[in-house]
Amino acid sequence: MKVIVLGSGIIGTASAWFLNKAGHDVTVIDRQPGAAQETSFANGCQISVSHAEPWANPAAPMKVLKWLGKEDAPLLYRFRPEWLQWKWALNFLRECTPGRTNENIHQIVALCEYSRQTLVGLRAETGIEYDNLNRGILHFYTDQKEFDDSLPAAKLMRDLGCPRDSISADEVVRIEPALASIRDKIVGGDFTANDESGDVYKFTSGLAQKSAAAGVNFQFNTTVTRLITEGTGASAKITGVEVITPEGRHEVLHADAFVLAMGSFSTALAKPLGIDLMIYPGKGYSATYKVTDTAAAPSVSLTDDGYKLVVSRLGDRLRVAGTCELNGYTRDLNTARCEAITRRTRELFPDACDYDNPTYWTGLRPLTPSNVPYIGKTKFSNLFLNTGHGTLGWTMGCGSGRALADIVSGHQPEVNFRFTGMPYQTSDRIITPQSITA
Repeated sequence: MKVIVLGSGIIGTASAWFLNKAGHDVTVIDRQPGAAQETSFANGCQISVSHAEPWANPAAPMKVLKWLGKEDAPLLYRFRPEWLQWKWALNFLRECTPGRTNENIHQIVALCEYSRQTLVGLRAETGIEYDNLNRGILHFYTDQKEFDDSLPAAKLMRDLGCPRDSISADEVVRIEPALASIRDKIVGGDFTANDESGDVYKFTSGLAQKSAAAGVNFQFNTTVTRLITEGTGASAKITGVEVITPEGRHEVLHADAFVLAMGSFSTALAKPLGIDLMIYPGKGYSATYKVTDTAAAPSVSLTDDGYKLVVSRLGDRLRVAGTCELNGYTRDLNTARCEAITRRTRELFPDACDYDNPTYWTGLRPLTPSNVPYIGKTKFSNLFLNTGHGTLGWTMGCGSGRALADIVSGHQPEVNFRFTGMPYQTSDRIITPQSITA
């Protein structure tokens, strides 16, 4: 089949790669001049199966209330006159119950582990270099209650096959000696040896190049304006996608199937089709520093729970990312939030980096209330979804692309996940397909 993929971040590019491997004629469309220029450009760079506990959990509502109005809070919710934002917030609260949280953890862990294994195979197959480190991810806590509250989730992940081991403060410093300067503040941690890190931009760019060499047609600097439909009910389908070319002309491109992988911008494109995607942009921040003392800088990827920051070593760079701002589609840098990242990083590793010349960045992470993405079918027979991966796009990317290619090809993916428009099998029941329409 001829397949058009909308979006060239890690999700869209991985989809294109696996669709091409499955024998399809693939075209990728993106408004940017190259692959991975938006949310996949400068994120936290963790492949973190261990980070599968969703933001929507029983402790979340009180934390959000505590952080309201604080410019440097880990999660900043700015009230806006937008129905989508309020509807998203209500759905988020619904997902905070213990039962829903546990079910969402099951979903996220299954997809993340499948994706991690897919990445390992893809790395071996392609030889792409992306500053990857296979030294695990170390999660440390500086608040005793937060650490105590993390223990049940860590146990659940171990039960699901993710080796997230809860450890002492001394063990935290043994694994990452660069944390020795704050040993007196650390109360415990957990370590997942199977997790890893690497530059998602480098990987996605490399995969796009490999895909192009294999025959995938990338059309950059091309803006998608709408999807064109025909038919009703079971016979409804997409006939084409309207775009604005680099020369400024409106054109309609036709294909047999279409994949929507535009992250936060998927919602507006799907809405006129009667597909209500519960995705809201979460503006995430990152800072990249030049490492000046390799012995003082961390060599294990870290998660600082108290400040909701992740730290990854990328060769001679240190990438620190995190926080979230729910404030529409603006990508303006908030100085207070940027300075908070540098202040905390300097506290952790005072002599490791050049903190006077950071590179700050923001990206719009496509958040669903549950942290579970939309992957699969829609009410249109030839329109497929691969979007809403939130903070775990890099972790879920390769597996999501592989699973999506299976679905487009008419096959059942090799992972037990709640794909949209498809039945989901659990050990004791069948769950009906995830609803994506009003």
